[in-house]
Amino acid sequence: MTHSPPSNATPYRPAVHRHFHRIAWFAAALTLCVIVFGAFVRLSDAGLSCPDWPTCYGRATWPQAATDVSDHAASAIRPFETHKAWREQVHRHLAATLGVFVLGLALLAVRRRRLGLVQVIGAALLVALAIPLYMRGETMAALAVAGLGEALLLFAALRWSNVDLARAAVLTLAVVIFQALLGKWTVTLLLKPVIVMGHLLGGMLTFSLLLWMAWRATMQPIVLAQAHTLRRWTLVAIAVVGVQIALGGWVSANYAALACGAGGWTTAVHHYGDFPKCVGQWWPQGDFGEGFVLWRGVGVDYEGGVLDGAARIAIQLAHRAMAVVVFVTLLAFVVRLSRTPGLRGWAAALGALTLAQVLLGILNVKLALPLWVAVLHNGGAALLLFVLVSLLARLRRPD
Repeated sequence: MTHSPPSNATPYRPAVHRHFHRIAWFAAALTLCVIVFGAFVRLSDAGLSCPDWPTCYGRATWPQAATDVSDHAASAIRPFETHKAWREQVHRHLAATLGVFVLGLALLAVRRRRLGLVQVIGAALLVALAIPLYMRGETMAALAVAGLGEALLLFAALRWSNVDLARAAVLTLAVVIFQALLGKWTVTLLLKPVIVMGHLLGGMLTFSLLLWMAWRATMQPIVLAQAHTLRRWTLVAIAVVGVQIALGGWVSANYAALACGAGGWTTAVHHYGDFPKCVGQWWPQGDFGEGFVLWRGVGVDYEGGVLDGAARIAIQLAHRAMAVVVFVTLLAFVVRLSRTPGLRGWAAALGALTLAQVLLGILNVKLALPLWVAVLHNGGAALLLFVLVSLLARLRRPD
């Protein structure tokens, strides 16, 4: 029997299952791992190491040697690389595990809603049905079935309130399912930049939603008279950080991280340490129109990038310019937080992470994009969101 949430439940004291917050915290931590490991996969050029989906050369795990896949159709698409294939497939398994936990959260959140379990389970079954349809080559049927499952979840999320976190949990499940689609399209559309960037943003959104639910379910609000003003500051900070994450994803997807080395991509010699200048100039000419074309059709292999030097320089310049905006915004927010009793620890954490991100960004250029620095830069962006979303979830005015 299903029934409505208790009438005394509020957005700040949601009526949730007693283990909901534990699962939400675990899922948030797992999402952070997926984000960081996904950055490792992408930045080590392993994104296309399993050219089929969701299997890897037809296997649920990954092949151990090239001879294991010589008779598989995917071997004609891309040569097998043992040292890369495991990275891509482990990332897929981690993401699938996360999906199971998010489904569990959604089921716990809607258990008291009328037909809540039926709607969530029905949507999940539709999405599950789409996978074998796709593997049998019925692509359009699979997309239609998965789309129907997504529509059911979004309809439920819009219709339900959030006093029991039902809306947030179901919306998170819808985001995770769409993330799976983006993961598939990342492979089938050959690292198309807009898909790669969207996949990164989807991961950050998933992390933020899970973190927000975990804090709300934990019920440890920070009660301050000026909470409304601070929440506005937090929303602005999240917005500028989100734009910068998107630009960072665009830089990575278009292989523009080292576009500002002296000589750019137009000469045989690259001096990657050209910072803060770009190709020896403070603001060189870049092709912004070409650099920010979102869709270029299908069938193009984007591994290694397809843009010329001027377009890549434009992307790098945009990322650097936005970094200044983010730094100034977060620095101002740090000052504001440091003047608020009880929030100085959060101010210190936000300030330290901001400075660390600036340093990592500079090191990416000065050291010619070492893998460990680039991965840490991605993880640092997620940790910035951790601080900001935590504040957004916990700040509230006195009753």
